[in-house]
Amino acid sequence: MLDPRKLRLLRELARRGTIAAVAEAVMFTPSAVSQQLSALEREAGVPLLERTGRTVTLTPAGRLLVEHAQTVLEELERASAALAAVRGGPSGPVRIGAFPTAARALMPAALAELARACPELEPMVSEIDPADVSGALRAGELDVALVHEYDFVPAEADPALATEPLFAEPMYLTGRAALAEARDDPWITGKPGTLCHAMTIRACQAAGFEPRVRHQVDDFDTVLAFAAAGQGVALVPRLAALAPPPGVTLSELPLSRRTLAAFRGGYGGHPAIGAAVAAFRTAITHLPL
Repeated sequence: MLDPRKLRLLRELARRGTIAAVAEAVMFTPSAVSQQLSALEREAGVPLLERTGRTVTLTPAGRLLVEHAQTVLEELERASAALAAVRGGPSGPVRIGAFPTAARALMPAALAELARACPELEPMVSEIDPADVSGALRAGELDVALVHEYDFVPAEADPALATEPLFAEPMYLTGRAALAEARDDPWITGKPGTLCHAMTIRACQAAGFEPRVRHQVDDFDTVLAFAAAGQGVALVPRLAALAPPPGVTLSELPLSRRTLAAFRGGYGGHPAIGAAVAAFRTAITHLPL
């Protein structure tokens, strides 16, 4: 019998590429991950990994098992959700991830709605960058999360996750009326590796130039404060620009940021997930979109 917990580790290895990365994601030691994968090989009865020095790759049998593991793990999530529905209404802890803008603009109203509609539910919110959500959901650190994607930067497909679209908001340019006008300006972007940074770079490239990045800041309040101080121009979403500091002009662009709810595949039928998504939707009706 193949152990689902070990199958999850194999799936993570296929995605992350190294034992060390898997260990960091699931908060095991590398040696514990290696032992679990070796035990899975014994259960499977065929080699699943090829080891060359410190490099580990999946064998054809390993890749085949990962394909089946995804189906098995999703069915287990679906079974868990079905059993939770049989037990009754939403109750107990539900771990919610949210990126900073959503945590500030959407989550307070969503938490109030959850307290009203599902008093037995215990929401636990963690602020998280959307780039880290996939790993946190897959590792079971979160149950549901708010993520976003931008024009020019669509969400990376992850077969282990499912999403539900929630709302879209326009993007604004500070200090200029159009991107082309900011060709020679200094820019304020997010840090490399973030979706916001990639969106800004690609939007400028689509307008025919490479932005001259002066500052790299992730917090939109700080971005707007820098813009007010004449430190550069920036792209910001509507929810981050509801109360810009004095002196900052904003021009709406034909670009958007879209927010989605993400959860593990097969887990969407869990009462707690359904309650959380319903609360998000109720809270959205109060947003100035």
